[in-house]
Amino acid sequence: MPEFLQRASEAVRGVVPSRHRTSSESANGAAFGEPVSDAALIDIQRRRDQLNAKVAELQWDLGGLVYEMAIRDRIRVDVLVRRAAELQNADAELNEVERILRLEETATAGECASCGAPHSTGAAYCWQCGQPLMQEVHSDTIAAP
Repeated sequence: MPEFLQRASEAVRGVVPSRHRTSSESANGAAFGEPVSDAALIDIQRRRDQLNAKVAELQWDLGGLVYEMAIRDRIRVDVLVRRAAELQNADAELNEVERILRLEETATAGECASCGAPHSTGAAYCWQCGQPLMQEVHSDTIAAP
């Protein structure tokens, strides 16, 4: 995954490597569960627009390339596979950016570890499978001050 998407995905989920995070901060410096900053959101939206244009252009080019090869009766599968792989990578990145934006717009905080269903900030149980979303701590393991 490109570094840009990794950072954006972590910011939306409120996750950053422990060496960069205090106990209550997310990647963008906000408390866990707070929305991504407007500037980061605008960057993600701009990247989505760029990727939409790139995917459309790659689709157009691939279709034209297949047509030109077909009318000349000289199909080169290796060239088509390379172009299709480039299109597939751009499309996968676009899908990830759109997923990040959907998560931000719907204010979901993460996904259930059991079934992958999205959940909101503060949810204790998964709405789909009923599994607990937070780790249970038994009272006997908590030391008195």
